[in-house]
Amino acid sequence: MDDLKILVVDDESRMRKLVKDFLIKDGYIVLEAGDGQQALDMFYEDKDIALIILDVMMPKRDGWEVCREIRTNSKVPIIMLTAKAEERDELLGFELGVDEYISKPFSPKILAARVSAILRRTNQAANNQVMELGGIVVNKVAHSVFVDGKEIELSYKEFELLSFFFENKGVALSREKILNNVWNYDYFGDARTIDTHVKKLRGKLGSKGDMIKTIWGMGYKFEEN
Repeated sequence: MDDLKILVVDDESRMRKLVKDFLIKDGYIVLEAGDGQQALDMFYEDKDIALIILDVMMPKRDGWEVCREIRTNSKVPIIMLTAKAEERDELLGFELGVDEYISKPFSPKILAARVSAILRRTNQAANNQVMELGGIVVNKVAHSVFVDGKEIELSYKEFELLSFFFENKGVALSREKILNNVWNYDYFGDARTIDTHVKKLRGKLGSKGDMIKTIWGMGYKFEEN
C-alpha cells in the first residue's frame, strides 16, 4: 500500500484531518481538497491518484458533480461520504459509479478498512499491473504507456481504451461492448465516439497503431502483428 495517493475531498478541515491521520498510519500519501472544483483541478493535475474519498455537500461543485465528471474520464475508485442516509442518495451514488457509500458519522477505522479492500479489489495496489505486447508497455498503477521504450501521453479515455484492448487481446470486441466497458453502462454515445478515439490512439501509438485491427461491421480486435 506504500506510496499510493488518496485524495480526500471535504469542506470541513477537521474531517479531512481525521481521515488523513488514519490513512497516513496505513502508509498512504494523502492529498486534500476543500471544495469540488479544487478536487477536480488536483485530480487532473495528478495522474497517480489511486482512490478518492468524496463528500457530497460542498461549495462550488458538489460531490455528485465531481463524481459525474470524473467518471467521464476515469474509473478511479470513489468512496462517497454524506450526512444523508436516504436510499435515493445511495442509489444515485451507485448509478454514477461510486464504489462505496458511507454515511456520517462513521468510524475512521472502518473507512480505512474499506479503502484497503477497494484498492485490493480493483488491483490498484498491485505492483505487477504491467502489460506488454509488441513493444507497447502499459502500467496501470503508474498510469503510463511506453512504445519501444519511449513514453507517450494519452488522455484518460485513450488510456482506458488501450488498457481494455490489452485485457482482451485477440478478442473481437463490438463497439457496444467497448462503450459499455470503457464509457460505462450509462453512457449515451454512438459508434463515432469509439472510432474517433481509436483513430487518435492509433496515431499516438505510431507504427504500433496497426495492432488495433478493424473488424468491419462489428468493432475492433487488438493483437500483435
